[in-house]
Amino acid sequence: MIGLPGFARRVSAMVRKEFIQLRRDRVTFATMIMIPLLQLVLFGYAINTTPRHLPTAVFSHENNEVTRAILAALRNTAFFEFTREAKSEAEAEHMVRGGEVLFLVEIPAGFERALRRGEDPQLLVAADATDPVAAGNALGALAGIVGTALKQIRYVDAAGAMPFEIVQHRRYNPAGTSQLNIVPGLLGTILTMTMLIFTALSVTREVERGTLESLLSMPIHPVEIMLGKIIPYVLVGVLQAVLILGAGVVLFGV
Repeated sequence: MIGLPGFARRVSAMVRKEFIQLRRDRVTFATMIMIPLLQLVLFGYAINTTPRHLPTAVFSHENNEVTRAILAALRNTAFFEFTREAKSEAEAEHMVRGGEVLFLVEIPAGFERALRRGEDPQLLVAADATDPVAAGNALGALAGIVGTALKQIRYVDAAGAMPFEIVQHRRYNPAGTSQLNIVPGLLGTILTMTMLIFTALSVTREVERGTLESLLSMPIHPVEIMLGKIIPYVLVGVLQAVLILGAGVVLFGV
């Protein structure tokens, strides 16, 4: 029967030994620190369901109190970053196609007159829907922003329904398929994880086999050793990227 004091002593000795080895193995320790940080940065910036500072342009067919109120509301919100007002339909289309803006708000002619008559006019929005979740949330926020602007100039009752309709035109992803956004983002995540792990394991194997000391004793610089270790896995990463992209096209139609 194993005695409890001896068992605890031996386990604590093994724990100390592992911590000592971990402190000496700087590559493994650095990998343990870097992988979570890289994943945090990748996921933190890639997964964004809350719209913030989305480049937006406005093309208005009229200049009146309503359009000025809508423009002022777009300038004073954190959801959209108002870039400029398009002067023509061709200029507005060029900004959307060129990727200068993610949203184009078009105020049609007669919008104010239709509001006065209670005819529920349409507010046209062309949205870059490559990120369908963020685009959907942004369109919902736009309705609230325009509604608040109209309430401030007393075109809408405080408790009344919105007297306008937002007509969405989703560009590049009209069906709102989430795989078109998620699968390309996973490419960076998968490559980061696999490349870091494989490179770290390669160096660790050299340490375990005792061949790293032999390499360091040769007339070769440590930087050259690391480059020789990293370059093969970079080439493997290129092959992985091709395979992942091919699988994304075949399986998900990306």
